[in-house]
Amino acid sequence: MTYAARKIRLIMELRTQGITDTRVLAAVERLPREAFVAEPFLDQAYENRALPIDCGQTISQPLVVGFMTQALDVGPRMKVLEIGTGSGYQAAILARLCRRVYTIERHRDLLTRAERRFADLGLTNITAIVGDGHKGWPEQAPFDRILVTAAARQVPQGLVDQLAEGGVMVVPVEAAGGGHQEVVRLTRRDGAVHRESLMDVRFVPLVAGLPG
Repeated sequence: MTYAARKIRLIMELRTQGITDTRVLAAVERLPREAFVAEPFLDQAYENRALPIDCGQTISQPLVVGFMTQALDVGPRMKVLEIGTGSGYQAAILARLCRRVYTIERHRDLLTRAERRFADLGLTNITAIVGDGHKGWPEQAPFDRILVTAAARQVPQGLVDQLAEGGVMVVPVEAAGGGHQEVVRLTRRDGAVHRESLMDVRFVPLVAGLPG
């Protein structure tokens, strides 16, 4: 089966599993996921599963990418912060939907490869740096949207502080008791931050600091 046929099958699967935002589906359809997948897993590029990449990280399951992107409700004029560049796939999806993406990765090797993919795909509205995701990017704050692609033990207050009025943050966190993780959506409205739980997930942990 060709990549095109596999992509069509994946889009249909995402639709049946609740991804209804046509802009999100179009972004997934237009982006070649095989460009972000390690060579040993190319035949699984359009399977609805997470796949390993270097540095002990993963490229997330397409359903989770679609769900979290849909929950973020990104508009075309927005400035978005992503924590955890990884392969660059999620940032590339966001870049199709907003004005500018700022993305932070703690592993320099991953960031270098992601930046090369962005250039190859002509995605010029992504700015990436090596840094500690817990600290966000205060020099560029506030952000209309913030997406975290690793699981935090608790919502990082430093990121909440960088959220604009009316802004939304989507972040996986360890649920009470530590038995599982859940995607949480935070909305800053009238000076208060409103929290809602959306779905159970499994992400690599959000680690403070940079690799030694």
